[in-house]
Amino acid sequence: MQGRNMTRWRDPAKDPRQEPKSPLITAEGQARLQGILEHLSRVKRPALSAKVGEAAALGDRSENADYTYNKKELNRVIARIRYLTKRLEEVQVVDRLPAETDRVYFGAFVTLALVTPEDEDGEELEIRIVGHDETDTRKRWISVDAPLARALLGKSLDDEVTVAAPGGSTTYLITEIHYRDPRSAGSQSSRA
Repeated sequence: MQGRNMTRWRDPAKDPRQEPKSPLITAEGQARLQGILEHLSRVKRPALSAKVGEAAALGDRSENADYTYNKKELNRVIARIRYLTKRLEEVQVVDRLPAETDRVYFGAFVTLALVTPEDEDGEELEIRIVGHDETDTRKRWISVDAPLARALLGKSLDDEVTVAAPGGSTTYLITEIHYRDPRSAGSQSSRA
């Protein structure tokens, strides 16, 4: 039976999409999600509803591309609103610094040096450990659920961390840890 709602069956035990997402989020991440929800609810959805209404008034909906496109877009926006509403109810905002700022915890900015086999420090990269909904590859913000983040949690300065990857394992040296104070309005940080 072929249909538009048919998808390939995936084993729920092995499907990475079924893995539970951490409920943690930073205060700025929650504000961003709230802003997106407000925009979708107050601006995007009413505009699309008006477009669907105008296209429906033109007559035959089966051959009306405007109606079909805008109706699909409206359904996508409604689904996103539902998801964001549910997600905002279940997230836990981390709005304070950890007791030990010299260790890696949620919200940490961590500078890592790639350890090469020649026992020399290689290139450095700075990452931030954030909630699932805040990940951003351009900023190098990784999810607290990511393998690298899980390996880093609880570690301190000058610890080595080995992470298994499809191309083989990679070892990093923690060279710096700092946090941004969630209560401050600016981008001040506490360096360890």
